Amino acid sequence: MNQIPGRIATTMKPDHLLFEKRHNPLAKILRRFTYLLTALAAAMLSSAAGSAQAALLIEQPYGFFGVVNPTGHSAIYFERICAETPLKLRRCQPGELGAVVSRYQGISGYDWVAIPLVPYLYSVENVASVQPRVLPLTVEHLRGRYHEAHLLGLGKNLRAGSLIKGGWTQLVGAAYERRIYVFRFQTAEEQDDALIARLNAAPNHSHFDLIVNNCADFARKQLNFYFPGTFKRGIFPDAGVSTPKQIAHKLARRAQKHPEMQLTVFEIPQIPGNRRPSRSNKDVDESLSTTLYAIPIAIVSPYLSGGLLVDYLFRGRYRILPKHPLVLAPDDLTAWARPPSTSHPQPAPLLSAENDAKSDTPLPALHGLSEPPSIFIAAPDSKEGNSGVASDKRLP
Repeated sequence: MNQIPGRIATTMKPDHLLFEKRHNPLAKILRRFTYLLTALAAAMLSSAAGSAQAALLIEQPYGFFGVVNPTGHSAIYFERICAETPLKLRRCQPGELGAVVSRYQGISGYDWVAIPLVPYLYSVENVASVQPRVLPLTVEHLRGRYHEAHLLGLGKNLRAGSLIKGGWTQLVGAAYERRIYVFRFQTAEEQDDALIARLNAAPNHSHFDLIVNNCADFARKQLNFYFPGTFKRGIFPDAGVSTPKQIAHKLARRAQKHPEMQLTVFEIPQIPGNRRPSRSNKDVDESLSTTLYAIPIAIVSPYLSGGLLVDYLFRGRYRILPKHPLVLAPDDLTAWARPPSTSHPQPAPLLSAENDAKSDTPLPALHGLSEPPSIFIAAPDSKEGNSGVASDKRLP
């Protein structure tokens, strides 16, 4: 073979072999199939690394103020967002369980405060220290110890709270006061980082108002950051006031249309011993129609009272909870941070009176499972079945 000087001799393939390699249909199919598998694997790894969980916390009303205002409290939990201080957020480090961010009244003029998950629920920093039953003096001691260790930066004159007005005691030990329902959904890494930057950069000054700027308004605005335009005030059934129950209802409605949210509902039971069991959450319509408020309203304006009653009967009797939600014991809090199953579970049946009789089969206990079953909440349209009595479907 003649070789051109300065070049390496190469073996030339026949033209018919090159034609077969380029135009073989089976080879094309194999190449495309390999490409699709590679892209799918990359997408799954990216999704697993970039997704996390957040949750809307619906906390039941309790005590004297819970009788006067039975709407309850709402907060937002973030798996990926932690509290560097109660007033500054950061990304969580491995092993951290995230933080609860919420708006409170009477916290030295601050609009929101962030508390790590375990202290927020139990006033301790380790779930191993949570007691199954507590006395009021024990709760006071646990709260005082956490306040001295972590909350003095909120101000030396920060009051503890009273029968009517809240104080720093509402920041920790929430599970000693009331039952809490967790509406967990999926978030993206970019969204969490953007929320951290937005809350840290914005002025943290309180303009708390029970009617137009309450705790549910704070939760509504943060959820709108993740799901723009979803959470708006309505004349009915809340007379233009944001309430925790209405926020949860709209979140469940959106999850029904967007199953990729992976909405799951848990219950965190109230630790007994500190006070009587908390009551179920109500919206404004339900509060006015089912309490003694209806009497003065009927005297002042019979037409308004009748309108509220009709709206309650036709629109206000919806439930936001499954009949037997999964109950989280303190040892099971890590279930919040577990990613939803990649398999697509069947949605739960509509939470209506028609299906209540069919939903008596208890859900499997969470304890010991590698992955909690997902419960997709459908658009509710019947009266909430929870009456404030503790569920008997406890974890072993």
